[in-house]
Amino acid sequence: MATLPENEHRANCLRAAMAAVEPRLRQVEAFIAGELAAGPTVIEQAGTYVFASGGKRLRPALLLLVSRLLGYQGHKDVRYAALIEMVHTATLVHDDIIDHAAMRRGRVSVNRRWGNQLTVLLGDWLYTRSMEIALEVDDLEVMRVLSRATIQMIEGEVLGLSLQGRLDITQEQYLEIARRKTAELFAAACCIPSLFEDSFGQYREVLSEYGRNLGMCFQIVDDLLDFTSSEAQLGKPVFADLREGKLTLPLILALPHLTESQRAAVAQVAAQGSFADLNPEELRHWLTELGALEAARRVAAAFGERASELAGKLPESPEREALAAAPWYVLDRQS
Repeated sequence: MATLPENEHRANCLRAAMAAVEPRLRQVEAFIAGELAAGPTVIEQAGTYVFASGGKRLRPALLLLVSRLLGYQGHKDVRYAALIEMVHTATLVHDDIIDHAAMRRGRVSVNRRWGNQLTVLLGDWLYTRSMEIALEVDDLEVMRVLSRATIQMIEGEVLGLSLQGRLDITQEQYLEIARRKTAELFAAACCIPSLFEDSFGQYREVLSEYGRNLGMCFQIVDDLLDFTSSEAQLGKPVFADLREGKLTLPLILALPHLTESQRAAVAQVAAQGSFADLNPEELRHWLTELGALEAARRVAAAFGERASELAGKLPESPEREALAAAPWYVLDRQS
């Protein structure tokens, strides 16, 4: 199994890679702003609010980085990096409605500020406009990749909702939801540049698998942070998944080892949506003592190791080193 790069070297690789794609990322931001400005005024206002809240822009950065790795010289990378971010943002605003979220990235959520009806329409507009932009240049294969990833995300959300509030969810079911909801868009972001020129096609499968494994690592870490981070770091309430009735990997791994009364306390939080009868710190203590947090992190690290291993199959370059180092960034992030 491949090992992640040493700390200093991988940090330098990532910094250099992000500096290299930063000018293109600014073009991505400008592209999105232009699309929002061309829409109805309320779409521009709400959309600008959402995108101004920041975010890591990890998916578009990956698409731009892979484009550099392959030696692409055109302008499709900016267009499709923008589309990937628009699709991702559409999922976030729809998720906030489903989860009745009040905060997103440290700010009032768009659904709380503009209401559910407008927020649903904003998400729909972002999805549909993304596909329309792809069709405008007749990139049907890219359209297929994007639409397939979008369908997978929606199906993942449906599957998650069907299991909401249940304590018998398996690790396999959890991983399937994570793959659909998160990893498939990472896979799309990484493989789309392989469609820009025929000579890039040989790397399509490895890039797709790289993105899928990195996305799995990202989602598991994201779920871990819900238990280990703070509201100030996350920009939203912690323990939110359990309050929403969602069992994520740390709890799935811990449940067989909890006492009957502890399981009942967890079930009550999932059913009632509050920690009225259970101290969150007590739950964190249970998960720590049982080793469930560390066990979940090992699962995330295995996906990260696989992504790093797959990066080694790409053309030798500084971008390849950065892609191999990206799982480290994901595993070590605190927000």
